[in-house]
Amino acid sequence: MLLWVVVGFIVLSAAGVLSLTFGALRTSPQVGIFRLIAAVQFLAAVILAGARLTGNA
Repeated sequence: MLLWVVVGFIVLSAAGVLSLTFGALRTSPQVGIFRLIAAVQFLAAVILAGARLTGNA
């Protein structure tokens, strides 16, 4: 159960970062780095959820 909570927090964090890059941080020169961070967070959430669903976590 705790793993699903962690996955939820990771997804919320990534969604928050990604929404900022299309809003307030759109003009920032580091917007690509922020989007990369969000992508890595989404990937981590998918890997954790996949491990949980296959029984490896």
